[in-house]
Amino acid sequence: MTDENAMPIQPGDLQPGEEELSAPPAPREPRPRPTQWRCGKHLLELDRPLVMGILNVTPDSFSDGGKFLGAGKADVRAAAEAGIAMAEAGADIIDVGGESTRPGAMSVHPAMEASRVVPVIERLVASVDVPVSVDTRHAETASAALAAGASIINDISGFGAPAMIKLVTSTDVGLVVMHMQGNPQNMQKEPTYDDVVAEVAEWLASRADELEAVGVDRLRIALDPGIGFGKTVDHNLKLLHDTPYLVSLGWPLVVGASRKRFIGDITGGDPEERLEGSLAAALWVAAHGAAIVRVHDVGATVKTLRMLQAIMAGREAE
Repeated sequence: MTDENAMPIQPGDLQPGEEELSAPPAPREPRPRPTQWRCGKHLLELDRPLVMGILNVTPDSFSDGGKFLGAGKADVRAAAEAGIAMAEAGADIIDVGGESTRPGAMSVHPAMEASRVVPVIERLVASVDVPVSVDTRHAETASAALAAGASIINDISGFGAPAMIKLVTSTDVGLVVMHMQGNPQNMQKEPTYDDVVAEVAEWLASRADELEAVGVDRLRIALDPGIGFGKTVDHNLKLLHDTPYLVSLGWPLVVGASRKRFIGDITGGDPEERLEGSLAAALWVAAHGAAIVRVHDVGATVKTLRMLQAIMAGREAE
């Protein structure tokens, strides 16, 4: 039954049981693209797109799980040799992870994670001149990795944990602040945004501002929109398409689309069959200002970006 005395519902009014949705944040003023990234003893020049090679020492990563881990124990020699091969193929950074963060993956105790990555990091630091990064969301693992010589912490949880913040304020290593909606266990169930680019950008910039406010040098911070972490195919494509806006925030932009599921949804194929889609994504973001691409296929990506640089240099010479 309708109440004849009730006010008519106007456009924009909330219906019973509905909650008001917050408006997307206002865009930030564009900032100049950074030219350097400070990572401990390494000062990386950003005059060309850099390549971060992925080296997972896990049993269950979506693409290379189990390759360097058997019976719960890391094959340190094989993993280190793979990292050295990446550096020889042109990788500018080697990113070592000991906990799978694929959709649905369960968390790993920091002590177990550290036991996987620390011996590999020690060998790599002794063997290559490029910075070695640790891919972890745990302060205990990060601390052990830094003691082993790592120069970058790549945190998928965006340095939200107090222990992680305390650690990074006492070091001078580089930081990769990544956006993720939810956690690996639930992030792909129903990711929802009003405006994915605006919301991800504002979250990343706010986290970077907060880190700077507690004493982290701006030169140490890089941002990662978290492709595939709490995003649908359309969300991922929108974030990639709007790379220039993410770059305009003013921190180095790291993009890791390599072999992700959304590429398979578009091109078909298992993770190891997604090279062409991965290269297309890397080429797009690099051409539109991303500072670093995080990839599995280092050699192919290095050659692709080298060609991009040659073409862009030829255009600029006219």
